[in-house]
Amino acid sequence: MKRHGTTIRETLKLLFAGFLINLLGTASIFAQSVTTDQLKGLDFRNVGPNRGGRATTATGVIQEPGTFYVGSTGGGLWKTIDYGNSWHNVSDGYFTTPSLGAVSVAPSNPEIVYAGTGSDGLRSNVITGKGIYKSNDAGDSWEFIGLEKTGHIGAVEVDPKNPDRVFVAAIGNGFVPNEERGVYRTLDGGKSWDKVFYLSDTVGSSDLEFAPDNSQIIYAGMWHGQRKPWTIISGGTEGGIYKSADGGDTWKKLENGLPTGLIGKIDLAVSAAAPEVLYALVEAPEGVGGLYYSEDRGESFTLVSTEKGLLDRPFYYCNVDVNPQNPKTVFVSATRFFHSEDGGKNWTNIRTPHGDNHGVWIHPNDTTLWVQVNDGGANVTRDASENWSTQFNQPTAELYQVEVDDQFPYWLYAGQQDNYTTIAVPSLPPFGVQAGSNSYIINTGGCETGPAVPKPGNPDIVYANCKGRFGVFNKKTGQEMQYYVGASNMYGHNPKDLKFRFQRVSPVHVSPHNPDVVYHASQYLHKTVDEGKTWEIISPDLTAFTPETQVISGSPITRDITGEEFYSTIYAVKESIIKEGEIWVGANDGPVHVTKDGGKNWDNVTPKDLLPGGRVQTVEPSPHKEGKAYFAIYRYLLGDFKPYIYKTEDYGKSWELLTTGSNGIPSDYPARVIREDTEVEGLLYAGTDYGLFISFDDGKNWLPFENNLPLTPVTDIKIHQGDLVMSTMGRGFWILDDIQILRDLKNGVDKNTPQLFVTNEAYRLRYRDTDSESVPYFPEPGLTIDYYLPSNTDVAIEIYDDANNLVQSFENKVAAAKEKGERNMSTEFTPFGAGLTLSETAGAHRVVWDMRHVGPWSTNKRRSGNGGPMVTPGKYTVKLIADGKEVSKSTEIKIDPRVAEGGVTTADLEAQEELTLKVRELLTNVRKLENTVNMKVEGYKEAKRVKKKEKQTIEEIESQLTTVSGRYETPMLSDQTSYLYNMLERADQKPGKDAYDRYEELKKEYEALKEQGLNYLGSK
Repeated sequence: MKRHGTTIRETLKLLFAGFLINLLGTASIFAQSVTTDQLKGLDFRNVGPNRGGRATTATGVIQEPGTFYVGSTGGGLWKTIDYGNSWHNVSDGYFTTPSLGAVSVAPSNPEIVYAGTGSDGLRSNVITGKGIYKSNDAGDSWEFIGLEKTGHIGAVEVDPKNPDRVFVAAIGNGFVPNEERGVYRTLDGGKSWDKVFYLSDTVGSSDLEFAPDNSQIIYAGMWHGQRKPWTIISGGTEGGIYKSADGGDTWKKLENGLPTGLIGKIDLAVSAAAPEVLYALVEAPEGVGGLYYSEDRGESFTLVSTEKGLLDRPFYYCNVDVNPQNPKTVFVSATRFFHSEDGGKNWTNIRTPHGDNHGVWIHPNDTTLWVQVNDGGANVTRDASENWSTQFNQPTAELYQVEVDDQFPYWLYAGQQDNYTTIAVPSLPPFGVQAGSNSYIINTGGCETGPAVPKPGNPDIVYANCKGRFGVFNKKTGQEMQYYVGASNMYGHNPKDLKFRFQRVSPVHVSPHNPDVVYHASQYLHKTVDEGKTWEIISPDLTAFTPETQVISGSPITRDITGEEFYSTIYAVKESIIKEGEIWVGANDGPVHVTKDGGKNWDNVTPKDLLPGGRVQTVEPSPHKEGKAYFAIYRYLLGDFKPYIYKTEDYGKSWELLTTGSNGIPSDYPARVIREDTEVEGLLYAGTDYGLFISFDDGKNWLPFENNLPLTPVTDIKIHQGDLVMSTMGRGFWILDDIQILRDLKNGVDKNTPQLFVTNEAYRLRYRDTDSESVPYFPEPGLTIDYYLPSNTDVAIEIYDDANNLVQSFENKVAAAKEKGERNMSTEFTPFGAGLTLSETAGAHRVVWDMRHVGPWSTNKRRSGNGGPMVTPGKYTVKLIADGKEVSKSTEIKIDPRVAEGGVTTADLEAQEELTLKVRELLTNVRKLENTVNMKVEGYKEAKRVKKKEKQTIEEIESQLTTVSGRYETPMLSDQTSYLYNMLERADQKPGKDAYDRYEELKKEYEALKEQGLNYLGSK
């Protein structure tokens, strides 16, 4: 069933709906009995960046020129209906993998869309496909239609006249041989499939094309493509171009004019303007690799260009397209975007919003309208590339890790795939920006690979990595000092010849005991105490170092050595937070080591039952016990998709496998990260290629923890300031705020009585929140209150200060939903805060108290009581009253640290609260008087006889109370009092003398008017 988004009010008021409903029939819930249904109410929020990540496939809708579909490599399938001005995801809740290889709309029926999963660019972080999906309603819903084991899909071609006739190019499993490679055909819209062409279990199909005038003629590119952790294999003697003239029943190899020996990846293009013309971009040895041209439907070919850039990294690119109205206009997507107007003889470059290009779709009826995809996402042009739509509206960033700083509010840091620098975004908005929330994305040194690690105690300093190059970035100056270990360019080397083998994603780790101690890793662990000026090697080679894996990457045709395939390097490093000098490391070829003395002595503690060669993605020393640790190892690149998470409690002398394939995490969900809760031992969080999992019993059992998270790899996890913080490979950063309830669940709760869960502390903040559908999503500031009801019952929540004074109360009987006011154009005031109502249904629920008193009375029932003065920092008690029982929990509201640093004290805020409460009461009294007067005046209009003196008096009072309707009329007492009230609520401060004086003035005016009308209005 498809997940649907919720409004901000639903998110804040009913976030826990349905949580804890299906409790087991025991007196209390113990850790092992927590179920997925009990976690459904917890929602995560996306904090960005709202900037595109790698997209590799795109198509348009002929009948709807502004509609396009784009497939990303880890973020799923997206759709725009307004020429790329906005995008929305259409695959969430339907697809079982976020990786897209091809998408195609039936030309004869725009409602029918086919999506093939599994990107065709076999990077080391590629995510496998899981078959084909079909939509019959233009992407609103999807059904799985088969080919689950085809791995990666290079193309999906739909018959122009028959939407049920579809061909699929299956590249296959990117890592090991498999029989599911080849060309598939369906004649019934995916109900059944036939493999109509197959060469071998190592050769798949990279591309397919119909002849534009005859869909019985099909061309297929066949490719031997495979990836190992230490190399990329692209090419062999079996591949080539094949053609069927009978609808796929039989095939023949096209050889005339094409390379006869090694042949690698192939892409094909045809133009409706010249159906006999076929272009083929062919990876082959130097001199014969390039763009080929046939003008007789493939019977013979001519090599028209050996321009090197066309086949730059063909395993990753290799895409040719042709203008549907002009067969001489050709495009090739590679690192740059190439364009030819003479059939490929001469080339120019077209500037795109981002480099590393993967394809273009050109509208057949308007060839100035394109959608183009690259490593920065998707962009649309309506004028043949003169102008492009933005990529800052696609939350599909691929992030390799997450780090957090210790400022308030904290920021999140990571390397972003194919970004020129690492990035950081805030967990909450630190200040206003006129250009929108994308203005919060900042550069933090290094480059795409990361990590970027802020220095504890000084977040202006960031230790950043760029493909093994260490830098110290200063946010204040924007400069990054360079301190590379070895100071040698590693590109292009055989790793066996390198003094230091730094992987592309080389770890950087700051000691939790000393912020001046920084670790960096090649095959050795390096240490600096002076921010990289000098380095010390504190370990031997801690890798397996198998000579047969130390090779030139990229074979047998195209050399490709960027450090991504360097094998036998340290991939994960972490020092124990409870014992200085206890450091755990893991290598990308399998071994796990530990030192207890800061590197003087090392023990190889790799589990004996662990198969060799996997990549240790994460090491996690327990924050609770010395000698206890976890690690997650990733054997995906060896064709082993099992999750591997291990635990030791004796410094690695013995290990327990926590992922059996039958204890919660499926057997084909590779695990990337494991973290233990910093407060509660045995509460574990695991990130896999297909989402997040949680364990309440130290890994014995796991529960999927998906909720509103999109399907995407969780690459890293941090527990920080009471939040669960995550990075993903395709959907940016996500935060689960206030995880106290998870910690309480670990300890068990009684299902038969009402339960109350309250965060231990909350900060008194002021900022502009955003809608829950926004990216980034900044929720309304407040104190999170979670409660559980065993059955339907009336419920109330009361909040008391430390003197036991009632501050606020809420109950389910208040049916009218509350709302915020709108910004006042003349004063620029925006009323803060909205009331909330409680759900009385069985289960668990979340509300967020905005940390305000009851607001002033209003004739508008939906706003009356909203936006009261903020409470002062201090201790508070939350009381739940339900089912005849009372449950209380204490909490603390703290001053915003930034406000305190600015010199504002709690005493100042107490004075502000005291005065604002007085003004609130005055405003309430003024409004009630105004309402009574207004009602009296309205009554005069209906009355047959009116006393003249009474009417004159009441109208005079009204003129002093109520502002005349019109443009910029003089504000009277009601508006003047509201003005003062809003002025006092704009910032955390001690009120000025004028505010006190003005309060006294307004109070006197009110009392005078009340006295003036006493004889006619009574005591009200």
